[in-house]
Amino acid sequence: MTDTREKGNAGEEIACKFLIKNGFKIEDRNYYKKWGELDIIATKENQLGNKLKKELHFFEVKSVVRNFTEKSFKNRSGFHDPEENVHDFKVKQLRKIIQTYLVDKGYGLNHIFNFHILCVYMNEKTRKARVKWVNNVIL
Repeated sequence: MTDTREKGNAGEEIACKFLIKNGFKIEDRNYYKKWGELDIIATKENQLGNKLKKELHFFEVKSVVRNFTEKSFKNRSGFHDPEENVHDFKVKQLRKIIQTYLVDKGYGLNHIFNFHILCVYMNEKTRKARVKWVNNVIL
């Protein structure tokens, strides 16, 4: 892969397929304002007693290209964790863009949501990818 945007787009495609496979419905992608961007916005219906509840989820996707083996992936040898790139400034941007999205789409600022990071590890040699889900990150 030649550039960061191409790598990011490929990672987001893999992430969307992963989410759909896990029961999510993709509502929006690459929601952009000048102060930030949301990679993926999805919903998932969950049973709450005898009611179906539609939950809102925001996903930040971090993609890396690395020629990993299953063994190196499992024991993390030679890896840095892409979620480490979600630093303080990025968290501040994410808070603001999520608030904007909630208001813009009519949810309101008090709407309950979940925020997650999906780390997509892509292997150029084998054309395989692995997804690591960092679940329910507190912003």
